Amino acid sequence: MLKDLLVIETAGVLAGPAVGMFFAELGATVIKLENKRAGGDVTRKWKLPTEDPASPVSAYFSSVNWGKDHRLVDLSNPIDQAAFDALLAKSDVLITNHLAVDAEKLGLQRERLRALNPRLIHGHIKGFAEQPHRPAFDVVLQAETGYIGMTGTDADHLAKLPIALIDVLAAHQLKEGVLLALLQRASTGRGAYVEVSLEEAALTGLINQASNWLMAGHVAKPIGTVHPNIAPYGELFTCADGGRIILAVGSDAQFGALCTVLALNELPADARFARNVDRVRNRVELAEALGRAIAIQARTPLLHALIAAEVPAGAVNTIDEALASPAARAMVLEAVIEGHPTRRIRGNAFRIEAY
Repeated sequence: MLKDLLVIETAGVLAGPAVGMFFAELGATVIKLENKRAGGDVTRKWKLPTEDPASPVSAYFSSVNWGKDHRLVDLSNPIDQAAFDALLAKSDVLITNHLAVDAEKLGLQRERLRALNPRLIHGHIKGFAEQPHRPAFDVVLQAETGYIGMTGTDADHLAKLPIALIDVLAAHQLKEGVLLALLQRASTGRGAYVEVSLEEAALTGLINQASNWLMAGHVAKPIGTVHPNIAPYGELFTCADGGRIILAVGSDAQFGALCTVLALNELPADARFARNVDRVRNRVELAEALGRAIAIQARTPLLHALIAAEVPAGAVNTIDEALASPAARAMVLEAVIEGHPTRRIRGNAFRIEAY
């Protein structure tokens, strides 16, 4: 789809490389330039104890570096800088994430890049919106933008999301911006600078929790898996065989169907549970009643019955169970990077079909 596009990536870690892999998956030529003096992208060394310490790649690195031409360079070296300039002059997209203080010594100043290639789309990820010199890492952004403060089970048991979600959000934002800039270039012939900060990307991801504060003065608290506005939504239940399920009941009709499946036909008529606002107010008592009925049933047949009744429910899977699904297996991409076999989940989940 994008086979004629040339993308240069100097970005490291997760957000920028995820954008590069997005274009690689769509057929673009993506050349990843890694810092020779540092031994390449730092995530090459972010290994689990079970990984081969001698391997030049890690599972983390492999997750967002499929389909790229990997080259080690030193952009502070005049010879490497000249080669970079020649490459840049014929490129369509450049993806960077350097600190502002490093732009000049790496030759990545916006004005210089624009002079080298006026058609270039330069996509840049920075950390903090108003603190350009401050290094930014996902867990710090999760803390400062409110995610950790509302994740976990209570104020004494906070938690971080177990993926670098802020990087993922920023990558999506940058992809959208770069694609719009490419669309604009098709009609104007001019390049553009597209910038996304991790901080602002994180804030966009607060969606309804942000509006709950802005409109209703509600400060989100860590409440585990449940939803502050809906019940039973996010409640976890253990079945007779030890398997666990989660519910996402968003309407009175769905609640009625849930109660029918569980033979709890008296609950919808109970004033404590008749409407969603009542169920949210009395969610502990509701969960106890539902839990007793679910605890006597095996998970698989119960889930089949709930799905047949159009009740939103699902199994609580570990990651190995999740990746064993047909959908997950179909999304696995394999590649050999520097002689080592690697696997990851495809970054693009959309399909485009011509009429």
